Amino acid sequence: MHACRWLFLLGLLGSAVAGEGPGHYAIVGKHRLYYEIHGSGRPVVLLHGGGSNIQNSFPYQVEFLASHHQVIAIEQRGHGHSPDTPEPLTYAGMAEDTAGVLQQLHLSNADVVGFSDGAIIGLILGIRHPELVRRIVASGANIDPHGLTDLSYQDTLQTGAAAMFSAGERAAYASTSPDGVQHLMVFGEKLRQLWLKHPTTDEISVAMLQSLHRSVLIMSGDNDEIRLEHTLLIYRSIPNAKLWILPATGHPTFASRPQWVNPVLQSFLDENQAERPSDHRAQASADLVRGGSHGVR
Repeated sequence: MHACRWLFLLGLLGSAVAGEGPGHYAIVGKHRLYYEIHGSGRPVVLLHGGGSNIQNSFPYQVEFLASHHQVIAIEQRGHGHSPDTPEPLTYAGMAEDTAGVLQQLHLSNADVVGFSDGAIIGLILGIRHPELVRRIVASGANIDPHGLTDLSYQDTLQTGAAAMFSAGERAAYASTSPDGVQHLMVFGEKLRQLWLKHPTTDEISVAMLQSLHRSVLIMSGDNDEIRLEHTLLIYRSIPNAKLWILPATGHPTFASRPQWVNPVLQSFLDENQAERPSDHRAQASADLVRGGSHGVR
């Protein structure tokens, strides 16, 4: 999403080259999606932020999780090593792309960890394809463009695609994207329109969240680019949700606070004891206290 714009620019400079490491392509519909598989064990699906890629959204989580899980990390159309398509970007479309990859890999009941746009996609995936999802971690999600802070929304509204990229960033995009540097302005404008107009109410809504009967951890920084009250709305709308607000933290929770995030992430994914629905709010408060303590030095 637009709140991940700075990470997009950083991601262009740090992407891996296709063919190095555990990379693969899946054909979903008529287009190709790049994904990586690391480790073994219960599957965990990583969904990166808008305009970013696997490595820059989860620089400290891939290797950490792969020590106990099979990590499936997917790059959405137009992102990283995945070619763009002629259609506009939508969250529903990217959720269906993600479902297509998981179905081709014969995966079900997987845990999903999403950041920013990836968090939105993960929630939609859980709503539309509950058979594919066991648990969801969603950090920095919004269900309406006006869930963004005023500053973040206005920045996206007033910044055109041509002003988003330096010469170095264009060169980095050219070295990573199969679409070539000439496509960068097109892709940048598609991202901008996505962030200004989506999610729509037919992609995700409070009513849809109320039907999401999966264990969900909603995360946000206390200085996030998503309004805190909007994060609370998402949390309160999901029947079995937990909440973790990271103190003194901005939007990129995974990248900026791995010393806090990784232990809490592992604990949530490995939690086996079922909770009674009436207990989940109290448990969320306990988890918040325990999770915050990881950052004390």
